[in-house]
Amino acid sequence: MNESKELLEATVKGLQDKLEQLQTELNVKTLQLNDVNKPKLNQSALEIIYDCVTEGIEEFDFSDTENYDFEYELDYDGRINTNSIEFNSCDYVREPIIRLIENKFNIIDDTEDESV
Repeated sequence: MNESKELLEATVKGLQDKLEQLQTELNVKTLQLNDVNKPKLNQSALEIIYDCVTEGIEEFDFSDTENYDFEYELDYDGRINTNSIEFNSCDYVREPIIRLIENKFNIIDDTEDESV
């Protein structure tokens, strides 16, 4: 009886190890499957995009208070506090970055309906 218990425990342990191995393999294959339909981007193009984003952000004046909406509140002891700050100039940050990227690449229109 003791031998069969040890045999069952060893079998369970072996199956658990195999299950962990298969789960790891499944996770890897799931990640690969998720990447299948993603457009390909080589490292040099990615570096150009990084540079465009960096340059576009550096050109924006984040210290200009006109880019923000402030909401104030009166504190319990009579002090005025800033309750929230909302950045309202996303387009002014995004547009120069998009223009820089468009100027660095030859954009190909691949959005045409392929089912025609």
